[in-house]
Parts: sequence; structure tokens; C-alpha cells
Amino acid sequence: MTTTIIKTTTKILAPLILVFGSYIILHGHLTPGGGFQGGAVFASGLALLIVANRYETIKTLFEKVPLNVFESIGALGFLGMACLGFAGYTFFKNIIANSGFPIFGGKTPVGINPGYLNTGGTLSYMNIFVGMKVLAGLTSIVLIFFLIMRRERDEW
Repeated sequence: MTTTIIKTTTKILAPLILVFGSYIILHGHLTPGGGFQGGAVFASGLALLIVANRYETIKTLFEKVPLNVFESIGALGFLGMACLGFAGYTFFKNIIANSGFPIFGGKTPVGINPGYLNTGGTLSYMNIFVGMKVLAGLTSIVLIFFLIMRRERDEW
């Protein structure tokens, strides 16, 4: 049974944690962090939501959300971005950077990057796909533990 304090704290903190996880994923090519760290932060926000809500709510919600599909999209997307380099280059070649591609294909500044988000090339996409894989995997682990614990508690 969750208390009012846990529910209120979750309503305040969960959106902030999810936004911060997204920020870490998207700014991974500019700042320390990236797909794995951002995915772990995002999954911790989802874990907070899982723990703070009722069993029935979580069970019905996650029956509609295919976490295994998100995890597969993350893995295949990462490999797909890596294989783009085979288009005349080498594996993992950053072919989108400086190409003029509308998203993450901007010109990289000479010297220190002052924070231009559009300059990551394939690295930004790889961070997004790794973030998807990590957040789906860690959320699946927390969800399985949560469902097992609640089921065992209900059987007592």
C-alpha cells in the first residue's frame, strides 16, 4: 500500500526524472553521459512510477506497452546506424555529421562545440537507440520484480 507522501512525491519527481533522462540521452555527444546513462535515469523514473502505483494499474498499463519491442528497436536501430558506414566507408563511420541532413547533420564548429545540438550526426541517433534499449531493459527488470513481489504478497 502506498502512502499519500509517496504518491505526491512521485507526481512531482517522476516528470523531472523523465525529462532529465531525455536530456542526458539527447546531449550525450556534447556532455558526459549518453544513451546508457540517460536510459538508466529514464528507467529509474519509470521504476518510481511502478512502485508508487497500484498493482492493477501497472499491470493493465504495461500490458499495452511492449517493452520488448522498444528494446528490439533500440538494438536494431543501433546496428542499423552502425551499418550506414558501409555506404562507401567503414563500420560506425559518422556519415551524417556535416552532411546537411536536417536532423543532427549540421556543420560541426571548429574547436570547442558551444552546445549545438544539431551537430552529432549518427552519434546522436546511436545515443537515442541505446537509451531506448537500456530504458526498456531496466524497466522490464523492475516490472518483473514488482509483479513477482506483488503476486507473492497477494498469495500470503
